[in-house]
Amino acid sequence: MNAPPSLSVVVPVFNSAQTVERLVGRLVEVLGKIGTHLEIILVNDGSHDDSWLRIEEAATRWENVRGISLMRNYGQHNALLCGIRAASHELVVTMDDDFQHPPEEIPKLLASFDDGCDVVYGVPERARHNWLRKLASRLTKLVLETTMGVPEAVQVSSFRVFRTSLREAFAEYQSPFLSIDVLLSWGTTRFGGVVVRHDPRRGGPSTYSIRALVRHAFNMLTGYSALPLQLATLVGFTFTVLGIAVATFVLVNYFVRGGGVQGFTFLASIVAVFAGAQLFALGIIGEYLARVHFRVMDRPTYAIRSRTS
Repeated sequence: MNAPPSLSVVVPVFNSAQTVERLVGRLVEVLGKIGTHLEIILVNDGSHDDSWLRIEEAATRWENVRGISLMRNYGQHNALLCGIRAASHELVVTMDDDFQHPPEEIPKLLASFDDGCDVVYGVPERARHNWLRKLASRLTKLVLETTMGVPEAVQVSSFRVFRTSLREAFAEYQSPFLSIDVLLSWGTTRFGGVVVRHDPRRGGPSTYSIRALVRHAFNMLTGYSALPLQLATLVGFTFTVLGIAVATFVLVNYFVRGGGVQGFTFLASIVAVFAGAQLFALGIIGEYLARVHFRVMDRPTYAIRSRTS
């Protein structure tokens, strides 16, 4: 890009009263050097501390800071969607509120747009998580690769920049279960990544647990992909073939050897295996029915309590 793009930085905030003011200060300092029109949108995702008060103070101190407070905690991606829809500039940058995404690395993301990408992820050079968290993140990225249909999904990170116009692809989206990255893939397949610094977390332990990551991955699979249903079909087909093989074995044994298959253990094992396969398929179908149920309930993606002036 020849001229510096106008920029909206969206930051979901949850229980970060101690860090939000310092984060905004660094953002203002770094982005001011780029010489671009910018705004910083802080979305308070139902924090239990004084985060909203700190956001209001930041909005009073810096004229290009805007705050949005949600009615309760809806989740990181829901808060991001709220901020993305409120963005008014050419590009949107999303980042966490814990300083693991250094504001000083934003120019790297912007420079990668020269390669013709619509979405650029900041790929950490060394992720500062334990091995279990890394494993859960890897699982989530594999699920994203399946649902997004692009190999670049393995580069997915919450530190990203994309063209604001992409939000038109999901302007009418309304569901409590969502993934920003999947929604972005509805508008483009031009994804890229650039290696960025990944700093230690500040402001206490992460609130994004391994359980939450796994639940998010499962919600993505059942919310945006038919893969689990296809897996249930495959399991049903496999055990149908197994049932035919067992029936053939029993009939051959009866007619050739003149007797039935002896043993309660064999019978109980066969019944347990087939019952397990049926319950597995029913469970998958039940998850999809639950998604339909929640859509019929028309639960909101988020609800806004207040905004800064």
